[in-house]
Amino acid sequence: MFGLPPGDEPILGLIGRLTAQKGFDLVERIGEWLAEQPLRVVILGAGERKFEDAMEALGRKFPDRIAIRVAYDNALAHKIEAGADMYLMPSRYEPCGLNQIYSLKYGTVPVVRETGGLADTVVDADANPAEGTGFTFRRYEAEDLKGAVSRALAAYADRPRWDAIVRRGMTRDFSWEASARAYLDLYGKALRKRAPKG
Repeated sequence: MFGLPPGDEPILGLIGRLTAQKGFDLVERIGEWLAEQPLRVVILGAGERKFEDAMEALGRKFPDRIAIRVAYDNALAHKIEAGADMYLMPSRYEPCGLNQIYSLKYGTVPVVRETGGLADTVVDADANPAEGTGFTFRRYEAEDLKGAVSRALAAYADRPRWDAIVRRGMTRDFSWEASARAYLDLYGKALRKRAPKG
């Protein structure tokens, strides 16, 4: 579909608006580095022309490593998320974000920047090995993004560890029922604190 040769290397998916807000300036800066890593990259999205051009240039330069489709196709987006091994979301800011949640449910390990909803939904597997569901980075810097991808690749090479990260992500509960229970617990605690003593 994207013209990448078959192989055993992990697939890193990246879907979204090709804008600086979504982190494509960082992706552009590390594009050649990504092509040198033991992985293949699939990008789907449309947005600012300069990022569309930059991603297409990477695809032309590294046709066996990086595939890009400048478009948006919801069905294809879900196929990429379900079929990839890792999902990259290096957003500058992200009020909530849904793609990392879809990825977790599909068993695709997210690599995200710790911002907004991404920080709330993805637990770093190195910082918290017992609960980790992905790999995160804090500073909006190319080197930090490279570090998170490198850590994900190291985990991928350790299949028992990787499989545990995948399973934890797939079992996370992001349902409205779970959110409602959490809010009820919070309101209950607030009411107990306000209750008069005596």
